[in-house]
Amino acid sequence: MFTDSEMDRVFAALSHTSRREMLDHLRDKPGQSVGELAAKFDVTRIAVMNHLKVLEDAQLVISEKEGRSRHLYLNAVPIQAIYERWTDTFSAHWLDRMSLIKAVAEASAPKTRKDPDA
Repeated sequence: MFTDSEMDRVFAALSHTSRREMLDHLRDKPGQSVGELAAKFDVTRIAVMNHLKVLEDAQLVISEKEGRSRHLYLNAVPIQAIYERWTDTFSAHWLDRMSLIKAVAEASAPKTRKDPDA
């Protein structure tokens, strides 16, 4: 479970278009180096590094150092935690309602007898 302050960091990180685009690139090609990712943006490498710091602080990006380069990976766990916070209860309610509708429909449906010779 994520704390409110951790969720605040996720929302803040996702609020910027460039950071969302970075996450899209990492989703599509995991393990990119910082240089590979920076080449896709028309900003300085320092600006990309600043955005990556925000994404890492929000736990949305995992960085692994290999030699002199860093490889970047999307971590969707914080987004999933936010999703579940608001949808699990809602989904459980509607699953219960759908089960009830199914039971009522089945109970009121005319019973048909299958012909064993068919």
